[in-house]
Amino acid sequence: MIAALVFDLDGVIVDSNAMHVRAWERYLAMHGRPLPPHPGSFIFGRHNDEIVRALVGDHLRPEEVKAHGAAKEALYRQMMRPVLREHLVPGVVEFLERWSHLPLAVASNAERANVEFVLEEAGLQPWFRVVLDGGQVLAPKPDPAIYREAARRLGVAPESCVVFEDSPAGVAAAQAAGAQVVGLLTTYRELPGVMLAVRDFRDPELEGWLRAQMGGCGTRRG
Repeated sequence: MIAALVFDLDGVIVDSNAMHVRAWERYLAMHGRPLPPHPGSFIFGRHNDEIVRALVGDHLRPEEVKAHGAAKEALYRQMMRPVLREHLVPGVVEFLERWSHLPLAVASNAERANVEFVLEEAGLQPWFRVVLDGGQVLAPKPDPAIYREAARRLGVAPESCVVFEDSPAGVAAAQAAGAQVVGLLTTYRELPGVMLAVRDFRDPELEGWLRAQMGGCGTRRG
């Protein structure tokens, strides 16, 4: 039986991956470095410190890694702010309202500033009882720590959570935590191993699947 819903941020609540790539391209150009081919393999589903070391250099001291990451994310927020609402994953606002009778959480590898930016600017903060970012656990996804911690803070077992993810690393983390996983196909064409894969939150199959997991009970407004 489902007791809680847990959401990744990038690619699940906000379709931000293309903007992250553009921000990295602009940031690297400012430092005289090109964006490598197939940048998604360096960026999507990874912790920011890993991305900085992959794109800027693995010789960097920890404080330099943090500085580069913070500067790039500030650039991303600057670029995203005027168009944020246009980049929300279709149907997510209405979905959160329909399922607000369950405890909801965000669990993301993203920087805290980015998580707060998206939730506050989009007016989504009130829906979430728990908000976790990549700095609040020792190991980022694909380690299951963030999903186990989200379940703990919600006061439910990980096995009773449905996690919404868009990346293989996130799917692996949620599965290792013992949660059921719904894949959002915003970033990858396929997400092997998920219980259900949908394009966005308007997919009618999603509501039917969730009701089935709850023993046929319908949604209600909180």
